[in-house]
Amino acid sequence: MRNISRFNVIMLLLVVFGGFLIFGFSENIKGPAIPAMQRDFGLNEAQLGLLLSLNSLGYLLACSFTSSLSNRIGIRLTGILSFASMAASGVLMYLSATYASLSAGYFLLNIGNGMLEIGLAIMAARIFTRNTGTMMNLAHFFYGLSSTVAPIAASSMMGWNLGGGQLGWRGMYLIMLSLSLLPIIPSLLARFPEGERVRGDSLSIKDLLRDPVAWLIVAVLSFGVVSELGAGSWLVYFLEKAYGWENADASRMLSVFFLCFMLSRLLLGPVTDKIGYTLSVLIFSGFSGLCGLAALAIGEKGAVLFAISAIGIAPVYPTVMAMLAKRYARGVDTAITFTVTLMGIASVAGNLLVGYMIERVRELFASRNAADSELIGLQAGYGLIAVLALLCSAACAVLYLCLRKRREVL
Repeated sequence: MRNISRFNVIMLLLVVFGGFLIFGFSENIKGPAIPAMQRDFGLNEAQLGLLLSLNSLGYLLACSFTSSLSNRIGIRLTGILSFASMAASGVLMYLSATYASLSAGYFLLNIGNGMLEIGLAIMAARIFTRNTGTMMNLAHFFYGLSSTVAPIAASSMMGWNLGGGQLGWRGMYLIMLSLSLLPIIPSLLARFPEGERVRGDSLSIKDLLRDPVAWLIVAVLSFGVVSELGAGSWLVYFLEKAYGWENADASRMLSVFFLCFMLSRLLLGPVTDKIGYTLSVLIFSGFSGLCGLAALAIGEKGAVLFAISAIGIAPVYPTVMAMLAKRYARGVDTAITFTVTLMGIASVAGNLLVGYMIERVRELFASRNAADSELIGLQAGYGLIAVLALLCSAACAVLYLCLRKRREVL
């Protein structure tokens, strides 16, 4: 960090690290809440898929305006706006009486999440001018830490007895998202470094549209992220519905998933540098997909493999970002915008596809008894999540061969 006072350094760190901590909580408390939402509103899997797809849609919309917004009003106000919108979404979800109002609150939450993710990236790039890799890994550790704790905390809070009744998912969302207001305090006290003007970027969107490698990277990232988001969103629901687990037990398994996810990102970074980014994603995503399919084949006794699959899927996103930075050094901002925007479009469809897969397969096997068709539908939906990880590995294999022909392996 540049020559700024110790107090200002502390305030900036509180904003960034606290922001990542809040970000992890806000994204990952939904697992235990989804079954309760379904019961309260009588939702089917397709409606759940639509609700979850708002996560990706909100992120996609945030990609379109957060950068320009920060240029107009400054990164401080952009961050404050994202924190405030997340807190406001908790109030809307608490007061929601219909599926439409619930969706509106959830959509606002994910707009705030998307703004926060992009805003934190801008903040970190301006603040961490030294030891950037170490500091970014530390920042993402806080995201992984809160992601690990979030499902257990959310499940426990939903069972709290207050005022003669349980807190439930509404009260849990209200309390957890109210924590988003805390980082606003150091945001008001800190002095943020000014962004530097970007000089001519020689890489254009047209260049990327004509580059087959760019499209292969989009495919790799899209398959990997949709599989990652699908596992985090549907694991608790699957364990409850398919195996009859209690919400608390299923939430603990989701926390193990995020623990593996967090440790993988911290520990496997040196491995990706050593064996190469492309080969790393090929191996890790393939491992994740095979773990998911093995868990389904073994049944309830193999449920821990769902959590272990996080080891493979976790490095995909940061490693693909490293790919982009190395290959498109002359225009990495353009390359990331192009890739992440297209990934966001794919992510919107991902959760919808899982939900519709569960419903359609269940209807297809409805001639059997209800229990069998329910289980087969759930297995098909979660099987799709595992297959997407394998498709990520397959796309990466094609990318590797393409780059090797050009002698440009990353």
